[in-house]
Amino acid sequence: MKEWVHADAVPVPLHTNGGQRDLTEEILEAVDQHEHVPTAEVFPATPQDKIKAALDRLASRQMVEYETHDKEQVLLTAEGQAIADEGSHEYKVWDAVRKAGRLSLKDQSLANASAKLGQGNAFKLKWIKKDGDALVSLTDSVSDTTREQLQYAQEHRAFQDPKLLKDYSKRKLVTTQKVITYVARKGPRWAKEMPVEVTDLTAEMIADGSWKTANFKPYNFKAKGTLGGEGVGGGTGALHPLNKVREEFRKIFFNMGFEEMPTARFVDSGFWNFDALYVPQQHPARDLQDTFYVSDPPEAGPPGSDESVDTILAEMDVDDDQDESDHPPSDPAIRAKDTTAKLDYQAYYDNVRAVHQDGKFGSIGYRYPYTDAETRRLVLRTHTTAISAYVLHRLSANPRPCRYFSIDRVFRNETVDATHLAEFHQIEGVIADYNLTLGGLQAFLKRFFRNIGVPDLKFKPAYNPYTEPSMEVFAWHEGLNKIVEIGNSGMFRPEMLLAMGLPEDLRVYGFGLSLERPTMIKYGISNIRELLGHKVDLGFIESNPAVRLDRE
Repeated sequence: MKEWVHADAVPVPLHTNGGQRDLTEEILEAVDQHEHVPTAEVFPATPQDKIKAALDRLASRQMVEYETHDKEQVLLTAEGQAIADEGSHEYKVWDAVRKAGRLSLKDQSLANASAKLGQGNAFKLKWIKKDGDALVSLTDSVSDTTREQLQYAQEHRAFQDPKLLKDYSKRKLVTTQKVITYVARKGPRWAKEMPVEVTDLTAEMIADGSWKTANFKPYNFKAKGTLGGEGVGGGTGALHPLNKVREEFRKIFFNMGFEEMPTARFVDSGFWNFDALYVPQQHPARDLQDTFYVSDPPEAGPPGSDESVDTILAEMDVDDDQDESDHPPSDPAIRAKDTTAKLDYQAYYDNVRAVHQDGKFGSIGYRYPYTDAETRRLVLRTHTTAISAYVLHRLSANPRPCRYFSIDRVFRNETVDATHLAEFHQIEGVIADYNLTLGGLQAFLKRFFRNIGVPDLKFKPAYNPYTEPSMEVFAWHEGLNKIVEIGNSGMFRPEMLLAMGLPEDLRVYGFGLSLERPTMIKYGISNIRELLGHKVDLGFIESNPAVRLDRE
């Protein structure tokens, strides 16, 4: 790097528009005249960021050096300023009483809030006393300490006694702000004028030899890149930790042969969310205190096809057929219509009604009067299993082994605390195949959870309206040093599957867990509100890397 050559330096005209002097030039002149230059005193009207920019420009060339000092300054609030100018509340009350000689308690000057506060303080200081229905003065002169202390703080930006700051801040008479100041001095390459600096070595400079005497600008290897705002590289985004963990789960599902269900239906009918899953209409989960109901529109129509979902599922079917056949696949929209034509939604609805109300397919049912109005109520879905029910019913048009999964948002009317929100994300998987057994489900779950770094599982019998048998899944948590529940699972009931028109020997596994719990464990978060919602720290979102679920 070229050394400083002052003899070859050509001064740069440091003037802004209008011929006014540049701040950099003013700093150089001040440093030339004084050994140490406190910028807050020499340039009191110049903003701190402009001072810093000019000092950095000079310091990068080692022309000046500077030290940074920060301290808290006391500022008066509007009420504090009024007291400094006019006197404290207690002084105003005493002054009014002194001038009146005897001031009625019903006098209008005592009716405002500040006068009532002043009365109390004046009583404590024994400046006044109550005499019947009036106030009288106890002294001819007083020392308004509050006003004097605030005037001192206004002048010196601090209190004589630092202990007073807490008291006056509590009374909302003062606030504090952090003030950064700088002290500049001459640097090792001091010069009163900014030299011209060359930033690029050109072919012409090499040819004519001018590079030998050129003053090259030194590289600043400590410069930081732009983190936000305008310009190249600024304003970059970052994936939320939930999205990072979600992608890990998606990769695991895809590697295990699953296909992703379309889950854009946040609002669904009571039929798909409850009835199709063999959840009775009197179940507590359907109460207002547990479920969010939609009032507009007031109700859904009868169960039927969803064209957007059917088209996506038809595209997945096309991909499967293309893998297994040399024939070109048909248009997904046409295939979706062909599949829908094979489905009888009215017959399905009648089957669901019958299995609830009277019993069917070998089940005695719940034996209660089934109401159409309850099936048409619109809800914010309480689980993504509503979509699983729709996809499984569609499977009855072409029964076959398949694997589906979904990861999306669900809603519950729950009290918000450190571990619960009114909305969260559910990870769900369903496996349809012939002659499945409970032992096969346990073997699959062990394999699945091993992929996310959970090697040893425990199973506990449980109850779910739409699965039988049902199992809760537990695992050892190293951090908590105890066994914790990590998921739920089971085999879908015949009352649910046979009503769809699926064959008796085609059975379906179902399992699910939340996305938030493994994310909180991986990122060391103890309060779910720090992960999702308005309290999320954006710095945490931007700075945390992606995770590997199968690694610590």
